[in-house]
Amino acid sequence: MARRTKIIATIGPASDSEAMIKDLAEAGMDVARIGLAHGTLDEAIEKFRRVRRVAEAIGRPIGALVDLPGPKVRAGTMPEAGLLLEQGSTIRLTPGHDGSTASMIHVDHEGLLVDLHVGDKVAFGDGVVAAQVTERAGDHLEALVTHGGLLQGRPGVHIPSDRLRIPSPTPEDLRMLDAFVELGVDMVALSFVRSAHDLRRVGVEPVPRGPLVIAKIETRAAVDNLDSIIEASGGVMIARGDLGTELPIEELPHLQKRILERCITLGRPAITATQMLESMVTAPSPTRAEASDIANAVFDGSSAVMLSGESAIGKDPVNAVATMARIASRADDEFDYDAWGTKVHRIASTMQPHVDDTVTLSMTNAAWRAALEAGASAIICITRTGFTVRSIARFRPQAKIIGFSSDPQTLRQITLSWGATPFALDIDEQSDRAVSEAVQMATDAGEIRRGDLVAVLSGSPEYPGQATDLLRLIPVR
Repeated sequence: MARRTKIIATIGPASDSEAMIKDLAEAGMDVARIGLAHGTLDEAIEKFRRVRRVAEAIGRPIGALVDLPGPKVRAGTMPEAGLLLEQGSTIRLTPGHDGSTASMIHVDHEGLLVDLHVGDKVAFGDGVVAAQVTERAGDHLEALVTHGGLLQGRPGVHIPSDRLRIPSPTPEDLRMLDAFVELGVDMVALSFVRSAHDLRRVGVEPVPRGPLVIAKIETRAAVDNLDSIIEASGGVMIARGDLGTELPIEELPHLQKRILERCITLGRPAITATQMLESMVTAPSPTRAEASDIANAVFDGSSAVMLSGESAIGKDPVNAVATMARIASRADDEFDYDAWGTKVHRIASTMQPHVDDTVTLSMTNAAWRAALEAGASAIICITRTGFTVRSIARFRPQAKIIGFSSDPQTLRQITLSWGATPFALDIDEQSDRAVSEAVQMATDAGEIRRGDLVAVLSGSPEYPGQATDLLRLIPVR
């Protein structure tokens, strides 16, 4: 069985040439992530254009995900060799944008002295270093390092989200987003989401004219408002670094399962991220715990797993992607497909989807059952927006999912959907010939064979532009 769980790889200094992006795609990257917290907007746009050129060269869609910085608080640039902080040492924190030194760490947040209180715990770089504020002294805070480590680049500084008085998205986020919407970006991740209102402030057009908006779940407020955030989003990313700082670490594995289940039940892709192969930033192979983490993320139902520093600044980004692909593929083989579909069906009965989604969600439920009972080898989705693919993918069927669309952006957005292979349809989705054309194309591509039985989901020509309302079981002749 081909790998079903998708892989997102972050493009950074170690991987931003066209040759490297091509190698990452061939190693298993389905979606390229471009983080906007580092570098200039022009540099990020050039990375995006390289991804597009590589996709055209290799002849298959590669999704492009831009990750907005959000109200992310960062330390000033560390010395070139990094800053080693020893446990038990004292550090000084002061607001500012200057570079950091061993005597003073600058933090780019004007409200630092107000938002951090004596006794607060402060995490740097997703927990690489931890400290506790011990004193406020004029223009700076003093903190005791409780867990030492090496800080490099511009590490994030965690401030409790309920005190962080910066809106999400920020004005700078919206300025960057406008530039990428003009370029036709496929997906955008919104940082530090606290409510569905944050997502509505993004203000992009619905897919496929606009990007899929991915809500990053990394605050306590996001967990409290989870269902409304999922409903308003195009998908979620479980950003375990900040989430693990906001909440007790022992709660994180259980939250991961809960978030994945509820997100996927409503037909939204769900990404598990942060430190999945952290050791491979420098090492040639992962730790045993990291391999288990990826496999368990697959077993939990993740639509995609994500690499950050491993592919952006690591010594061997291609090896990191290939390693993740092997682990995810092996875990896919052991996934309990039947039990997952039954569980999603049960959870769905307790949730109230948006009325516009009801027909497609009901029809894909029927398609999952019909394909399972009839032993269909594939489920073909003829879709304008990609929602039919995302909806059938929530059941994690053993049958292949093949998504046909005439919209190039929809095809690139499908790259994030679990188990789905995108195919370009050269006629309108509502055409009378769309179904026969899709079946023939899938046969010619070797995705299905003569003698197979396939399920086909489409919209009826009598009601153009409406939800998916037709299900057929077709023997392949």
